[in-house]
Amino acid sequence: MLPFSAKHSHLMAHLHRIYLLALLVAAQVAMGYNGPKPNIILIFTDDMGYGDLGVFHQNERVGKRHSTPNLDRFAEEGVQLRRHYCPAPVCAPSRASLLSGLHQGHMEVRNNEFDKALPDNHTLGTVLQGAGYRTLHVGKYGLQGLRPGGSEGNPSEKKDAFSNPGEWPAYPTKRGFDEYYGYVRHVDGHVHYPNNEWPIGNSDSHRTGKEVWHDNEEVSASLDKCYTTDLFTAFTKKWIVDHRRENAGQPFFIYLAYDTPHAALQVPTQAYPEGGGLNGGLQWIGDHGRMINTVSGEIDSWIHPEYRNTEWSNVERRFATMVRRIDSCVGDLTQLLDDLGIEEDTLVVFTNDNGPLAVSYIEGEPFTPIHFQSYGPFDGEKRDIWEGGIRMPALARWPGTIPKGRMDHTPSQFHDWMATFADAAGLPTPAISDGVSLLPSLIANVERQTSTVYIEYQNGGRTPGYADFHPTHRNRPRGEMQALFMEGYKGVRVNIESHADAFEIFDVKSDLKETRNLAGTSDYFVGLQQRMKDRSLQLRRPNADNPRPYDSELVPSVDVEASRPGLGWKGYKGNFPWVPKFWNKNPDQLGAAKGLNASLGPDEGVVMFSGYIEVPEDGEYAFYLNSNTKAVVRIHEALLIDADFGYEKSEITTKIRLEKGRHPIAIHLLKSGEPGPMLKVDWSGPPFKRKALATDSLVH
Repeated sequence: MLPFSAKHSHLMAHLHRIYLLALLVAAQVAMGYNGPKPNIILIFTDDMGYGDLGVFHQNERVGKRHSTPNLDRFAEEGVQLRRHYCPAPVCAPSRASLLSGLHQGHMEVRNNEFDKALPDNHTLGTVLQGAGYRTLHVGKYGLQGLRPGGSEGNPSEKKDAFSNPGEWPAYPTKRGFDEYYGYVRHVDGHVHYPNNEWPIGNSDSHRTGKEVWHDNEEVSASLDKCYTTDLFTAFTKKWIVDHRRENAGQPFFIYLAYDTPHAALQVPTQAYPEGGGLNGGLQWIGDHGRMINTVSGEIDSWIHPEYRNTEWSNVERRFATMVRRIDSCVGDLTQLLDDLGIEEDTLVVFTNDNGPLAVSYIEGEPFTPIHFQSYGPFDGEKRDIWEGGIRMPALARWPGTIPKGRMDHTPSQFHDWMATFADAAGLPTPAISDGVSLLPSLIANVERQTSTVYIEYQNGGRTPGYADFHPTHRNRPRGEMQALFMEGYKGVRVNIESHADAFEIFDVKSDLKETRNLAGTSDYFVGLQQRMKDRSLQLRRPNADNPRPYDSELVPSVDVEASRPGLGWKGYKGNFPWVPKFWNKNPDQLGAAKGLNASLGPDEGVVMFSGYIEVPEDGEYAFYLNSNTKAVVRIHEALLIDADFGYEKSEITTKIRLEKGRHPIAIHLLKSGEPGPMLKVDWSGPPFKRKALATDSLVH
């Protein structure tokens, strides 16, 4: 036994080490993650509700329920994001925002624009390629691009004149992915056996197989009896093993986007293979007609033993089996990481695209999320902006870096993953991104920059009249919808006819079903109503293909005291692959300038100008940017000019409707070290012709 003094000394040394470790973690988080680049796997399901995860809702249900034991264990080993939101309650815009790092107020793909081209700009793939990652997309895509005039909404029109990767303008390998394997078209993801007929389908489209593409080759002919959940998992496992063997020193990024449990309620051929990881579970065989090790049974035949309940309907047994299959696949993948010794080197994120869908695609056998209350303790399903349609099941696991068993209740949204992954990879977020890094709250549960959670969407249907939905929501028209979070509260507008329509305001931390509208109940909420209306105009830009009732409104000015002419500026030294933004990094230089002076700041790095522009009267104003280097301009939070990705040093012009008064402006200028950087921003408006944005119109 140690004497007291020795024990005391030993204890103090131990406490000192803990104290130093705590300081190190706090400092690391404050300045952003600065460890080795992790591998990153983003697992994305389709139409799997918040309530479909055991730890989120199913485990608490009485009576009929299904289970997700592997995802529950995944949650225990990492962090649960309990207030993570999709950008829109339907797949195409949701996935586009995820990949682009933009909320729906800035995204080109909005509403129901299935198969519309993902813009040629920064994506999760390009950003991580810029950090030296090998990138792979497996599974459902649906953002490849239609021919001019093509429309998913008109079945009589030939929607897709493009038929192969050489023609698709936004094929995944043209948007930052080194390799792609999966369903390209949106509609192909409605069925889950690409090379087999499904006689019980409720339409011709749902009875036939679909194309699967591997880079430039269509491979569905070799995929007899391949169930896509199994197929995409087996391919991912094989790819990871091959990558580790051939490129062990290179980090990888995988976007694994399952097409289940969405659409056709099809089940696997057989039980999940025993074991998991390197030598068990799903395995890639690679032979024509025997591509994976679960093709020996009958298609669409196997129901998980726990769900062979005679009191359950056929569609209930099928849906529960589909979710359980995804759960088994996640367990298989995490076991592989452990077998390869890279578990602690890999950040794995699990989430889903939008709320649960009421469909089975089986003739005469309907299915709705009410069967298992897939929307959880909320109201709303897919295509609703009530919590059940937009709050997503989300988990993050990174053993040794993300502490076990935590819950994060801070709101976040899909566009935050670009910033988060860039942070983990040691790079700043592109300035055009609307996201913030979630790493501080994931790693150490410390304060991070507040996420912008914003949703807009249009749908001609109604919220279902399910008995467990609140009467104020049942059968309510959707129409034009909008939601945002501000000051801890959620603002919701449905069936919007004009910007004068009021937001309903809810405290969704305690009022999960959004039944107590706080709008107008006190002076504070009267003021918050106006602030929400103002911010809903200040953080977005109109989109010509998807007009909104509030597009023509003037962007409100702000009431601030600013008396010095010109702009403040900060300079950050470094060699950056794109125009970056910072929020938790101290600048290397700072000062004030009478106007835009591109010679300020470091020779190589970025200069950020900020201040307010004085708008002399209400009206539409045009802005013109000319630069010989890359730049990004925002007014309020709205992305005004993007001269970053692919910028060719030509003039960019845009228009915005502004209210008289002061509007915050931020200009990020990238400097490459070459002499003579040039940046010129002009503007014109109702009271004047084109002129330079100069001292007489700028204050800070």
